Amino acid sequence: GVAKEGFQLLGIFLATIVGIVSKALPMGAVALFGLTAAIITKTLTFEQAFSGFNHNVVWLIVAAFFLALGFTKTGLGNRIAYLFVYVFGKRTLGLSYGLSITELILAPAIPSNTARTGGIILPILESLSRSFGSDPALGTARRMGAFLTVTAFQATCITSAMFLTAMAGNPLVVSFAAAQGVKITWGGWALAALVPGLLSLIVLPLIVYKVYPPGVKKTPDAPQFAREKLKTMGSISKSEWIMLVVFVFLVILWIFGEPYGIIATVAALLGLCALILFGVITWKDVLSEQGAWETLFWFATLLAMAENLGKLGVIAWVGLKISALVGGLSWPYALLVLTLVYFYSHYLFASLVAHAVSMYPIFLSVAIAAGVPPMVAALILAFSSSLYGCVTHYSSGPSALLYGSGYVSVGRWWQIGGIMSVVNIVIWLGIGSLWWKVLGLW
Repeated sequence: GVAKEGFQLLGIFLATIVGIVSKALPMGAVALFGLTAAIITKTLTFEQAFSGFNHNVVWLIVAAFFLALGFTKTGLGNRIAYLFVYVFGKRTLGLSYGLSITELILAPAIPSNTARTGGIILPILESLSRSFGSDPALGTARRMGAFLTVTAFQATCITSAMFLTAMAGNPLVVSFAAAQGVKITWGGWALAALVPGLLSLIVLPLIVYKVYPPGVKKTPDAPQFAREKLKTMGSISKSEWIMLVVFVFLVILWIFGEPYGIIATVAALLGLCALILFGVITWKDVLSEQGAWETLFWFATLLAMAENLGKLGVIAWVGLKISALVGGLSWPYALLVLTLVYFYSHYLFASLVAHAVSMYPIFLSVAIAAGVPPMVAALILAFSSSLYGCVTHYSSGPSALLYGSGYVSVGRWWQIGGIMSVVNIVIWLGIGSLWWKVLGLW
């Protein structure tokens, strides 16, 4: 049975999710209302309500936000992007690969896919497109900008699924999985996502090129454009070198540090201390990084609510109700049904995180109860929590930004989103499962 407090908390939790999805107020403010309501109604004690702030996963994301600041402040993120435009940019298809590889390299260190897209990819994409005369205002969106916009967006969804620190919701689902006895490390996540992720990134531009080709196929001037930009930036600065070295060390610690007692959060904090020590970012930068503090607030709140829903038996109770969906199916079929329902229910959400918080723990408990190997269930639902962003123009922060640039119509956005959703599910569930078999995960 579920205690009275459990149902009360479920009501407050659902109201908070609705507030976040409807964007009635900023996310942090909605979280504050939910947190206060849980304390005032005596549903949770003050300690329980604020337990999320004590969670290492929350601080991993906050620290990663500050590390991302180093990429934008030093200009290293832009330099990397221009380098790939320079190398791959002789054709429009090559440009889309250049932007995708930039995404792939920046993803582990920039946990806000909105910041990656809005701060680095979109400005470069727009200036490239306009330099080739592709501008929605002139009716020439299809020349180049529309193709690059769609591929850049779809690439963001894929790279967000490839690293634990590539999207704010990923550490949340890791903590939900841990609550059900499944431990996912930074390196374990990256290794499991490696093969399906790279495969998705390789086929993505080719598929979009087929169904939504750019007007301009050859771009001999793009490398020159990138060279000019790099020339303007000058030679690589001391702070960029420091940023690069810290980033490389950080990834090494994220992959290999766990057995030596350096968990991902501690590694991120070490990286942050190094950047402050060497003056790459200042303490003032840290204090004024609103995105990080906003994320800390709603993230810790949702984590505390979700964890307490588990402790009060609500998740198990809802899981029992949903189990009827897959009752009697063998585990591969059960996993397929649950993944499809979880994935396509994202048409109802305007936030990757709100969807994952409200549905991930329940779907994971149902999958495990249906006999799916726990690690496989935890991973495929975790990857889906970023991949399902591909479907609509309101699915996430990056979709709102890129759609807002005006290059692509809603109809086209949904059409390509639909196609890529099928491609991603086939690659990640099909080929991904074979890869996880090789890794011994089932």
